[in-house]
Amino acid sequence: MLDHLSFTAPEPKIIAGAKGDWELVIGLEVHAQVASKAKLFSGASTEFGAEPNSNVAFVDSAMPGMLPVVNEFCVAQAVRTGLGLKAAINLVSAFDRKNYFYPDLPQGYQISQLYHPIVGEGEVIVDMAPGVARRVRIERIHMEQDAGKSIHDMDPNMSFVDLNRTGVALMEIVSRPDIRGPEEAAAYVSKLRQIMRYLGTCDGNMQNGNLRADVNVSVCPPGAYEKYIESGDFSHLGTRCEIKNMNSLRFIQQAIEYEARRQIALLEDGGTVVQETRLYDPDKGETRSMRSKEEAHDYRYFPDPDLLPLEIEQAWVDDIAASMPELPDEKKARFVRDMGLSEYDAGVLTADVDNANFFEIVAEGRDGKQAANWVINELFGRLNKEGLTIETSPISAAQLGGVIDLIAKGDISGKIAKDLFEILWIEGGDPAEIVEARGMKQVTDLGAIEKVVDEIIAANPAQVEKAKQNPKLAGWFVGQVLKATGGKANPAAVNELVAKKLA
Repeated sequence: MLDHLSFTAPEPKIIAGAKGDWELVIGLEVHAQVASKAKLFSGASTEFGAEPNSNVAFVDSAMPGMLPVVNEFCVAQAVRTGLGLKAAINLVSAFDRKNYFYPDLPQGYQISQLYHPIVGEGEVIVDMAPGVARRVRIERIHMEQDAGKSIHDMDPNMSFVDLNRTGVALMEIVSRPDIRGPEEAAAYVSKLRQIMRYLGTCDGNMQNGNLRADVNVSVCPPGAYEKYIESGDFSHLGTRCEIKNMNSLRFIQQAIEYEARRQIALLEDGGTVVQETRLYDPDKGETRSMRSKEEAHDYRYFPDPDLLPLEIEQAWVDDIAASMPELPDEKKARFVRDMGLSEYDAGVLTADVDNANFFEIVAEGRDGKQAANWVINELFGRLNKEGLTIETSPISAAQLGGVIDLIAKGDISGKIAKDLFEILWIEGGDPAEIVEARGMKQVTDLGAIEKVVDEIIAANPAQVEKAKQNPKLAGWFVGQVLKATGGKANPAAVNELVAKKLA
């Protein structure tokens, strides 16, 4: 199992330019929508897909005289996320106003946390291969309101604004520039999503925009990053550009690749990289300039006068910590240690919290390796083929466990079990009842099996002589017996009897 106290860091990605080699330096700001039924400062619903402008309270639409009231549950979710990332929890934090004009921001400012975030420094371990991982430092997590949504494709002359998302609580998870390649960036976002889904603090749905990433990309000559790590001096690194609002792991990788090569070509041509915000166009496979990158002072941040500093008690944080679920790295280690699974199989089973919970039910009181084989190979394989998820699986954990029990008792063979799996997939039902009703039990009566073995040996004298000269050919007789019994003969008994008769 990967020891997260001692692992090998993956090599940084090297990109060959026309004049030399370059290395990538990447930092991410991940915006995760807090899993909460109400918004950060109002009681309006956060339900996705509602009629435009139907989930809007007076506070969200910035009606005069409306005052924000912080949602305690959203604060608890941010604390829970911080604890899951092994981060420092700040008992005193404060909300600030980030002032900028945007059509879908009714207040003309966003309530955020700049100077005093609720969560401080933490870390994420991103597994890249067995024994190889990247430790990504978390700088902070702050809470803020989401903006609304501008819609430009409903009318050729007008844009429309939907304020349903306005005021929904976001956690902005800001990493240090510790990521060194496109694959690592995608794996980091995937790991964050995995942890938050285990915690229940964000559903991680990137398609709905519930998890989005701003990707900061820069390039530097080999060795420059190490100088930055030693000194903390950012001047050793190249100028960064931010690629905004990425909601696809594949597009994140493509955007980083393109942006890195764009910067390298610019630098090798004698130009300079301008710090700016860019957008990725997946149709063209390129990034394009959106606006010059603003600094904090450009937003005229100041403490929000309507909200007192947020003070929480250590005992409250301790209560949240005591209710924390088993996290993916811990679960993976337990599967390897207690069930004897390979690190790969444990990684597959713990990649998603719903998959892990399903497997735990199947494996309860049964052989862990056998349960893993059936869940990964048979069930996951079929779900992928049919485009289904574990939530929409036609076969329940109890049913699959029942199949494994029948194998363990010797009632059915592995071949019959696959036939039974197919029946359960299409028709459902109780595995034991199906086996009984359809006469699927394997034959374990040695007398009955021996009779079939004798008949086949008597009918194939030439094959008997060959098998006596080459014992490997005994498998032919085993196959014939299983075929003659419709696959119901106990394979172990057949093998033993055939070997004995041909000796």
